[in-house]
Amino acid sequence: MLYIVATPIGNLKDITLRALEVLKQVDLIACEDTRHTKILLDHYGIQAPTTSFFQHNRITKAEHLLKLLKDGKSVALVSDAGMPGILDPGYNIINSAIKNNIPISVLPGPTALVNALVLSGKPAHKFIFEGFLPNRTQARRNRLKELAKLKYTLIFYESCHRILAALEDIQAVFGDKEIAVARELTKKFEEVKRGSAKAILESLKDQKPRGEFVIIL
Repeated sequence: MLYIVATPIGNLKDITLRALEVLKQVDLIACEDTRHTKILLDHYGIQAPTTSFFQHNRITKAEHLLKLLKDGKSVALVSDAGMPGILDPGYNIINSAIKNNIPISVLPGPTALVNALVLSGKPAHKFIFEGFLPNRTQARRNRLKELAKLKYTLIFYESCHRILAALEDIQAVFGDKEIAVARELTKKFEEVKRGSAKAILESLKDQKPRGEFVIIL
């Protein structure tokens, strides 16, 4: 069995009893970063063996994991935070398992985009998760202009290194439209800012942006 196990996005207590049970019982845990996952495993006294599974080794490691699964071993796939397969290489092993008729079980858990959407107060009956916007300014603005035509709540992930530039482009495309920006979700310094992109941009300029950001508009 291949288990897809959602892990906490911040607070280590945000893990299900079933997830802990599975992580204790599997033959191997495939991690986006074994050092990061070790913090969670040590916190709950879990001693299952781990192996790395990330962007640069996803092809060869997927073949290795598939062989173990075919041999009757159980493998749990985890990401650094949240649900594996969303903006990470987890889809490689998931697709391989499907094509090879390996049974899969997904264990529900926290996802940053859902937490941020609910906290934003924006309509959640129809929304689009865009992931990360393009790195370059012109490409980013072009994509925002395309998305502006849609009648949906839009959700983006952004890094601390590009959040200011992203907000500048959102302001240029969407003007004074009210948005929400969330960071450090479920952690001690969880923060949600609501207002225009310009207002939030000015507030972030007063401090060095840290953490991973979710933008909702």
